[in-house]
Amino acid sequence: MPFDPAQFSHYARLAAGGRDEMLATSGAIRPHYAPLLSTLSRLTRGEREARFASARQYLSEAGVFHQVYGSAEGGEERHEWPLGHPPLIVDPSEWASLTAGLVQRADFLERVLADFYGERRLIRDGVVPGALLGQNPEFLRPLADQGLSGEPLIRFIAIDLGRGPDGRWWVLGDRTQAPSGAGFALENRVATSKAFPDISRDMNVERLAPFFRRFREALYAVAGPDISRIGLLTPGPHNETYYEHAYLARYLGLLLLEGGDLVVHGDRAEVRTVDGFRPIRVLWRRLDADFADPLELFGGSRIGTPGLLRAIRSGALTMVNALGSGILEAPALLGFQSAMAKAMLGTELSLPTIATWWCGQEKARAYVLDHRERLQFSAAFPAGAAAPSNAADGIASLSRTALEARLRQQGLAIVGQEIAALSTAPVFSGGGLEPRPVTLRVFLARDEEGWHVMPGGFARVADSRDARVISMQRGGGSIDVWIPSDSPSRPVTLLGSGQRRFSRRLPGALPARAADNLYWLGRYTERCEVATRLLRLYGARTGEGGKAGELEARTAALLAGLGVDAPSGEAARGLLALARQAADTASRIRDRFSPDGWRTLTDIVGLIMEAIADGEDDLVGLTSQILTHLSGFAGLVQENMYQFTGWRFMQCGRSLERARMSATIASSLVADEPPEGALEALLVFSDSSVTYRRRYSVDLSSETVIDLTILDPLNPRSVAFQVNALFEALSALPGMTTGETPDMVFRRLARLRVRLQTADADEISAAFLTRIADDLGAISDLLTRRYLLSSPKAERPDQYPE
Repeated sequence: MPFDPAQFSHYARLAAGGRDEMLATSGAIRPHYAPLLSTLSRLTRGEREARFASARQYLSEAGVFHQVYGSAEGGEERHEWPLGHPPLIVDPSEWASLTAGLVQRADFLERVLADFYGERRLIRDGVVPGALLGQNPEFLRPLADQGLSGEPLIRFIAIDLGRGPDGRWWVLGDRTQAPSGAGFALENRVATSKAFPDISRDMNVERLAPFFRRFREALYAVAGPDISRIGLLTPGPHNETYYEHAYLARYLGLLLLEGGDLVVHGDRAEVRTVDGFRPIRVLWRRLDADFADPLELFGGSRIGTPGLLRAIRSGALTMVNALGSGILEAPALLGFQSAMAKAMLGTELSLPTIATWWCGQEKARAYVLDHRERLQFSAAFPAGAAAPSNAADGIASLSRTALEARLRQQGLAIVGQEIAALSTAPVFSGGGLEPRPVTLRVFLARDEEGWHVMPGGFARVADSRDARVISMQRGGGSIDVWIPSDSPSRPVTLLGSGQRRFSRRLPGALPARAADNLYWLGRYTERCEVATRLLRLYGARTGEGGKAGELEARTAALLAGLGVDAPSGEAARGLLALARQAADTASRIRDRFSPDGWRTLTDIVGLIMEAIADGEDDLVGLTSQILTHLSGFAGLVQENMYQFTGWRFMQCGRSLERARMSATIASSLVADEPPEGALEALLVFSDSSVTYRRRYSVDLSSETVIDLTILDPLNPRSVAFQVNALFEALSALPGMTTGETPDMVFRRLARLRVRLQTADADEISAAFLTRIADDLGAISDLLTRRYLLSSPKAERPDQYPE
């Protein structure tokens, strides 16, 4: 059934009594929404759903997710990105006025921060109580004079807005520490454009790329001539917005760095790479300030870099935004906005802020006490790492007497604020449009010319019409933000102009953490494949009432070493753990890894989880499906991944694991006295049965099977082939220069290679194979010490000792 405008009567009834973005108080559709609704009215419900499905498909294929904490298991869960439709549309003339107010506010915030970390005139002149600085955990005393340098302390900020019943946009809060959402706004735009390409084109929606290109150019200007010295500093993959960090690093061409990737030598911050230390000049920070340097800030931080503040004070490292800029996020400051604006700008701010009373003053405490029913209470300052408690917790349930006592004792840490009556925006739910409370986060970036506003933003919608808090962690969603234009938007790309002459350059030095994850990704995917092949072999021999014998017992023992309990009927859970190891490792290098490859690994996890949930006991069928996905992953890595240093580390891990496990399995199954069926089993495991029949004209024998699976340099499943592949990849790693004295890892591998090249099949014994496996374990240790950050014994669960 077509989308009949008459259906809006239901929507109008729901939206009545408040300010709606789509409907005027008269019930008429606002002009800037008319083109969208005109197109929607011509679509059947099925056609709309198909468009929405194309957006969901893009988000799924791109691997967009957000993490929700406090799951039933007590940890975090990855949830699909909750994109709603249609987008929030802002009238162009209104946007122009809003932009002017946002730029004014950004300039105001920049001046306030420079004063707090400089002359502190606002404190000295009594405009702001000194306690707002002294009690704020975001005021960093080791950097107390950083504002005197004259350089901007903030270059990328966000401002949260809500529209009130009077139709004006109100400032709900400032995000100056490490504002999130810009990357998700980009993904929202791409996904929404998949659903409404015609409407977006017809409405000439402003593009987002020019904003990001300008911001990238600003970072280049700060970094100087070597643009490779810019990084994005992330807390790591357990952060709820890690996907966004990886996406923005890839989109802008920045190094994605964690605190452990950095080291400070003297006054200079450097990146640990597989080719030595490389200086870093600019860090776009997505890490909270107090975690940045455990020497001078929060000592319990495990994600920071010791000595980072020393590099900042020396001027050798610029943080965007400066450490300590989170002081501007304190809700207590909102109560003094008017006085601060007059002192800093000589005028009032054009954008009003939500009314706020800081309970550190007697007059404000009295007002809050008398009007407590109409206010909401929150912490006056951002929670610090060392003191995360919130003095406002549970305050709403207190009696007047108890509230008065709490405010008298802890008023410095509490604010009372008006309850924002938010406007609503249309969102499809259950086949129809419903009004949902909405907030808008807008982003601003600074360059040498001043502040610039991203033409759009990140809108969040509540999961119900009467929600007072809009939070992605509490079930809220997100919608795109469109700013229509009178003229078509010119396509813009961050790839640069096609008119300029280019020169092909190799990628920069690979951070050691990225190399570590790529190496272990290769090992974990191969380990998962080994376990899957062994389990398929076990399932085929014990299925259909087959009786377990010596061969099955040995196979089960090998599986147990990999964490898979085959006889118990819970084998799939062991496979799930191995698949998750691979997928989780891939998630740590989203900026360097193909979305298709990551999705293939997560599909394997989903496949196994579905089999467990359904009680599936067909091991052969399940393992065959997993092997198909793993073969697809191997093909993607081989065909799609740029074959440079990162790819070589992955190949090193894959080849080493396959060779090591093949030697271990051959030692158990066929060396010395193989049980009945062991020779056929080894050929099946190594997928070499067809090759064997073509290459050998004799019946099965231990010598011929070992020759093919261990010594044959042309069989991709043999130990010799993988050792040769490992040798080739290792030879191309940084520091492996022909003609120079080889280091220990190269020597050890060269000796192993010669041993396999000169061995005869009849001399291969269990001891020989065990020695090969041990040598490969030692080579892994040497490789780790030579190039990577950490020892696998300390960081990685590994069932087979090295």
